[in-house]
Amino acid sequence: MIELDAATVMVQWATGGLFFLWITTRRREVGLGYGWLQRLTFIIFGIIALVIANFTEWVVVRDVATVAMILASSVALWVSYQRRSAGVQKQRALIERRSARVAQMTGIDKEEERFDKDAPEFPPVLDLIPPIFGVIACIAGGIDAADPAWLGVARIVVGAFFLGAVSDAMLLGHWYLVQPGLGRGPLNELVKWTTALWPFELIVLLIPTGMVSVLNGTIDDGFLGQLGWFWAASTIATIILLGLTIVILRGKEYSAVMAATGMLYLAILMAFSMDLVARATLRT
Repeated sequence: MIELDAATVMVQWATGGLFFLWITTRRREVGLGYGWLQRLTFIIFGIIALVIANFTEWVVVRDVATVAMILASSVALWVSYQRRSAGVQKQRALIERRSARVAQMTGIDKEEERFDKDAPEFPPVLDLIPPIFGVIACIAGGIDAADPAWLGVARIVVGAFFLGAVSDAMLLGHWYLVQPGLGRGPLNELVKWTTALWPFELIVLLIPTGMVSVLNGTIDDGFLGQLGWFWAASTIATIILLGLTIVILRGKEYSAVMAATGMLYLAILMAFSMDLVARATLRT
């Protein structure tokens, strides 16, 4: 059984989101603004977790690690902003190629966004440090919240990566409106990560005492069994929506990215239902 702690939920969401931010920034394709948006979002989530803990219960290791995560992400944000003139390698190369094509076809050297090639780029490894602290916070939260502790830790850590992957995929889908011409690679990668994590999320939620006990009536969900079946429907819907997203992204039209983002809107709702409904039903 596991206690549903809102502070731990916010920490795990921020941890997963920051980890998959690194998965994206390490490719050096997506513009710096995407990283600024993500870091600010998950820094705020970490702060919200600390505020909730202040009004509920402090878990010392979790909350100290959360502070470290916030500070590390703030440093990454500051370095990224300071080095904004360099842009990112593959985005810079794409703009230069397009500029050269326009000049060749029209004879007009159209002024495009320029980057300082001599300026140092943002090192993506800085985005890997915050989720390391976040995982420590999640482990501490899992130990505090569950019995047996190992199962609580497994559910919270796996849930962190699962929720982070689907959240970042949905947010990245919107970024294609800001950065036209961005390849499908970064979005495809996040969708595949989310799909690969789905069975692990399912397994940790089924391990006894798990959702099987809710579905067979051993554990009363308080809603005459309907909550358990809602969880089952959400679980199935999540993987179906992710599969549809993968298929849609095979389309060559730009509209395919927007359609896939719409699917991810629904997937994130179902994924959160899969995780949080289970933990609320299995709460101590």
